[in-house]
Amino acid sequence: MQQHPTAPAHAPQALQATRRTAIRLALAVPATWALALGMAGHAVAQAAPAAFPTKTIRFVVPYPPGGPTDLMARMLQPELQSRLGVTVVVDNKGGAGGNSGSAEVAKQAPADGHTLLLAASGPMAVNPSLYASMPFNPLTDLVPVVQLSAFPLVLEVHPSLGVKTLPELIAMAKAGKPVLSFASAGNGTPQHLAGELFNTTAHVKMGHIPYRGAGPALNDLLGGQVNVMFDIVGSSLPHLQSGKLIPLAVTSAERAKVLPNVPTMAEAGVPGYQITGWHGIAVRAGTPQATVDKLNATVNAIFKEPAFRAKWEAIGTPVVAGTAADFGALIKADAQRLGKLVRDAGVTMD
Repeated sequence: MQQHPTAPAHAPQALQATRRTAIRLALAVPATWALALGMAGHAVAQAAPAAFPTKTIRFVVPYPPGGPTDLMARMLQPELQSRLGVTVVVDNKGGAGGNSGSAEVAKQAPADGHTLLLAASGPMAVNPSLYASMPFNPLTDLVPVVQLSAFPLVLEVHPSLGVKTLPELIAMAKAGKPVLSFASAGNGTPQHLAGELFNTTAHVKMGHIPYRGAGPALNDLLGGQVNVMFDIVGSSLPHLQSGKLIPLAVTSAERAKVLPNVPTMAEAGVPGYQITGWHGIAVRAGTPQATVDKLNATVNAIFKEPAFRAKWEAIGTPVVAGTAADFGALIKADAQRLGKLVRDAGVTMD
């Protein structure tokens, strides 16, 4: 019988060590894979946008209740609530010509889309040229979502003033008897700029009385405490129709559909006069693009409903909507155009 050579005495130990090493390597590979897969899964979870909305949405209006900006927010509130499936609360934060409420959204609100700003042309495009120090930068601290309105204003007077046409008002202002002043929603608002532009183009000098919003200004106009105001058509429309206020002219290039018998400023004797304002929705910079897109799509869907379109147009503004990029371009363009008007008219803070 052939004899196999005898293995060295240390062979069993070496074999066992080799087996232990192989087992460790076999176990280490799956562990490494598991770690890599876990890290990849975590990265995917981090990158995936959170569901929106997940809680109550606060709709900040940077003016007191009762004005046109507030009216628009309250018209949209139930529609947004229905389509987004969460509670939407309108929150009025007036002050500083719209700067206070706008700055709160731009600087304090979470960048998650659950705080909306009813953005107005005053704080968004005018105030940076009007105020020496701004509490926020409309172009960098906020993200445009969608434009809501593009509205004319109406030059209106209290019946006690005794004028029914624009030429009569101009003659009274030039005579200085009585000394006339116009009310506005605050410094830098469209109502304010409309009055200042009227002073320069009609060559008159009416004093300016700023209020903390269009609502309080309109209330004093109705009460006869002030006699003249430029106001958004929709806000004053019921009072114009009832005869409590008298419309003299609208500030747009064309007549307002809801006031077909009221001339434009140019038609009434002030050639070259034109000024309009706008509203929109903005959110804090850093809000996920998917959230901005969903909000934009939701508002566009609301404006496609014939019944809502009719209600919206009845307040004196056409339906606008469109893309977030369109609204952003408008903000930038009007920051230059209306800023120039502020400087040319010598508008300063009272």
